[in-house]
Amino acid sequence: MTAYLIRRLLLMIPTLFAIMVINFVVIHVAPGGPVEQIIAQLTGQGADITERVTRAGTGEATVRPDQTTSAAGKYRGAQGLDPEFIKQLERQFGFDKPLHVRFFDMIKNYLTFDFGESFYRDRRVIDLVIDKMPVSISLGLWTTLLVYLICIPLGIAKATRDGSRFDVWTSVAIVIGTAIPSFLFAVFLLVLFAGGSYLDWFPLGGLVSENWRELSWPDRILDYFWHLALPITAMTVGGFATLTMLTKNSFLDQIHQQYVTTARAKGLSERRVMYRHVFRNAMLIVIAGFPGAFVGILFTGSLLIEIIFSLDGLGLLGFEAAFNRDYPVMFGTLYFFSLLGLIMNLIGDLMYTIIDPRIDFEAREV
Repeated sequence: MTAYLIRRLLLMIPTLFAIMVINFVVIHVAPGGPVEQIIAQLTGQGADITERVTRAGTGEATVRPDQTTSAAGKYRGAQGLDPEFIKQLERQFGFDKPLHVRFFDMIKNYLTFDFGESFYRDRRVIDLVIDKMPVSISLGLWTTLLVYLICIPLGIAKATRDGSRFDVWTSVAIVIGTAIPSFLFAVFLLVLFAGGSYLDWFPLGGLVSENWRELSWPDRILDYFWHLALPITAMTVGGFATLTMLTKNSFLDQIHQQYVTTARAKGLSERRVMYRHVFRNAMLIVIAGFPGAFVGILFTGSLLIEIIFSLDGLGLLGFEAAFNRDYPVMFGTLYFFSLLGLIMNLIGDLMYTIIDPRIDFEAREV
């Protein structure tokens, strides 16, 4: 196992490097970078852009009417601007260096988790991520736990009652729940339970109340889950189908194995056969996928939920960074969460051996 772990850890290096290279090239080739956005706002809003420009650099840049002389700039919409002013913008955003130099400088800083400073928020990227992390982790962790706690027993029940009315009706409910987009269900919950036209049981937004620090610890915990109840419910509804059917099919596959028939022939009770023999083998693929499921929900499932419930998390941060072409935030979060995803995949493989010690990764070639 030690040799396997070392190989997997070493494989993370070229994988992470390839992810960063591809995204770095694609994003820089695409039009509409920070300099072009500044130019577009400058030509459309005049001197209103001055403060935003100076924030990214030394503070010496100013925008004056006499800087609108002819310029053969390489940026779209730069005609009429002073070429020296364009060069100053490039220096402020670090675009005065060749593309490959910028990339390797970025990677060198990322190795020490120095993600730089946001172009537009005047804060370090690591501080922004830490501030937004509680919201996204709360949504991802509790949603994943709730999905597993509901879907695993439901999948087992469907497998043991395969073809029954219970199996059919739960399948119908699962299909209906999956067909409803989580953001649409979130709006429905908001209108129904959060002070819309009906009930006012839950808060409209935020992770905790404004007076949260003044509350006792039991009240803090209740307040925390009170705010999370609706967004987690909305995210959970769309996550039932895959895991439930995976659990059911995994159990059905094991139930028809020869060792189950042998166990029953020995006179073991159905409950003992199911939970002593079938459970470990059937749940191998389900439980081992928990880290990956958590990362998937954390990365992809919360943007619209954060917007609807006014939760300022990583999904909203990433969306705003992509929209504004805030490269330090974009690449910093990409690096961090790609590394986290690779580590979670490794943890998922290790969970196979924890659940079933008979599995030996050393016995196969990687």
